[in-house]
Amino acid sequence: MYCYVDESGNTGNTLFDPDQPILYYGLITSKTNLDASAEPLLRAARAKLGVERLHANELGVGRLSEVALSLGRFALKRDVRFSLYKVVKPDHAIISFFDQVFDSGVNEAVRWDHCWTPLRYPLLLKVAYLFDEETAKAAWAARVERNPARAAEALQKLCATLQDRIHRLPDARSRDLISGALKWAAANPFDISYGVGNKDSALQISPNLIGFQQVLQSAAAQARKQSRQVRQIVVDRQTQFNRAQGELADIYRAMRGHKQSMGPGMPVLDMTNMPEVPPDFRPGDQSAGLELVDVVLWVAKRWQEDKPLSPELGEMFNAFAKRGGTDEVSLSGLEHRWSFLANLPVPDGPLPDDLTKQIARLEEKRIQAVKSC
Repeated sequence: MYCYVDESGNTGNTLFDPDQPILYYGLITSKTNLDASAEPLLRAARAKLGVERLHANELGVGRLSEVALSLGRFALKRDVRFSLYKVVKPDHAIISFFDQVFDSGVNEAVRWDHCWTPLRYPLLLKVAYLFDEETAKAAWAARVERNPARAAEALQKLCATLQDRIHRLPDARSRDLISGALKWAAANPFDISYGVGNKDSALQISPNLIGFQQVLQSAAAQARKQSRQVRQIVVDRQTQFNRAQGELADIYRAMRGHKQSMGPGMPVLDMTNMPEVPPDFRPGDQSAGLELVDVVLWVAKRWQEDKPLSPELGEMFNAFAKRGGTDEVSLSGLEHRWSFLANLPVPDGPLPDDLTKQIARLEEKRIQAVKSC
């Protein structure tokens, strides 16, 4: 299997650009090397339009529509699949805050089951309710702060701001859990390690790397489903993030074959089919596969943003996306995925004694941690 990766909406660690609130990753997978198999098709399309390369942003809806149907027919004939992945950047700032501050491994006032079971998601959404844009910006500025003392001070101020809003939560249990965790974090900011140590650490928590995780995991999942081996991952060359993307791919490759549960009721971390090949970073004008993913991603982005598309481009996109997938890092995405938790039936009998005792122990430990602040 051959993979081709492009992105759109890149603003680095600047998460609050109103013109580009979402980072998009496009992934095209193919059974054949598109740099060879798609080149004749694209050569004909370039000749028809009188251009050296198909740059969707330059061609626009009208001109791109002239070659759209031929691209769509190629996708259907060759089983070329397009998948779309998104990171809603302002939401990422809040999710990153929660992941760091409400980690039971560092925050003693957070119970293990509130971190490593699906209970984390209702708690995350309750915490997110306390944020507004200004607070989210402050949280992200502190998150990428390299000076530990300044990061600790910023975290304490942030926790105080959120504490002042605790009354907005409608239920006493959420107020108790979140207030306790914020109190402990404010009292022990250096234990939270909220900032980043250096530039490389800042890149690792950027939306670009979060989205690239989705791409690598999707490539592995598609390879598993199709009983294929990933032979190549061609990524559009982008100086700022390519080294960090390569390092992430190295980490994932080292975990190949590893599979474990993330906790009761949580997704399984499955690295069984993680690609063994490193990413191949190339300029977009040196790969037919990258040229193709640029076109389809541009159309997908317009579709997501409710911008006009011609019938030809719509038909082309459906051909590529027919057997692809989509996922996103966002608060609304998490809410949609885990909303079923609110409708689970109440147990029709008492919980097992050992489970009841374990929950009681975790709760007592949490209470004592809050009291110690």
